[in-house]
Amino acid sequence: MTSNPAAVEIRDCGLRMGVSAGDVIAFRLGYFRLEVGEQVALTGPSGCGKSTLLNLVAGLRRPDMGSISVQGVDMTTFSSYGLDAFRGSTMGFVFQSFNLLEGFTALENVLIGMRFGRSCPRGKRHARAVALLERVGLRRHLDSSPGRMSVGERQRVAIARALANRPALLLADEPTGALDPTTAEDVFGLIREVCEEEHCALMLVTHDLDLAGQLPTQFDCRGLIRHVSGTEVAP
Repeated sequence: MTSNPAAVEIRDCGLRMGVSAGDVIAFRLGYFRLEVGEQVALTGPSGCGKSTLLNLVAGLRRPDMGSISVQGVDMTTFSSYGLDAFRGSTMGFVFQSFNLLEGFTALENVLIGMRFGRSCPRGKRHARAVALLERVGLRRHLDSSPGRMSVGERQRVAIARALANRPALLLADEPTGALDPTTAEDVFGLIREVCEEEHCALMLVTHDLDLAGQLPTQFDCRGLIRHVSGTEVAP
């Protein structure tokens, strides 16, 4: 019997990142698996490989060796165009810096993000965007621009935008890093709750071990980036 594909599966992944003192600085990961709907915190000190791992899963960087599959599809086989299309229909992203469009309202930011996915018919996008913004507590801010919102409210818009296309996987890179502790706790809990409701797998990078401990799984990224001989990573 064939098992169902994982949300993310990585095998023998290697990436050359530079050279120092004659050695190759490389990212190496033998095996990683995230099940459909599962939530994992990526932890470890700065520079250990957390964001690199997230970027590899997103297809923003391509490995020099190994395979990275999302929903059973090998990301390393895509052309650039195919990768963009797959990413837009399968993944959502939340960043520390929000990456909202300042000249548009909260509702418009979500609607613009929905142009890159195909999960919601055009005629139903407005209702979907409004429902998500209401779900993240922004019923009264649909027509507010990011510049007139608090940092916590801006991150809530980013969460709604990331989940608008019903992605199978949400990638969050330090989503609470710019928030005060109380707001960070609220936003962290919101990400977890909405991912559970949407049955969306979550990979979340954080330096906050207290928050990381609230997720069912933690993955320590220490040792993913190290100095190796040139033969250990394919050219």
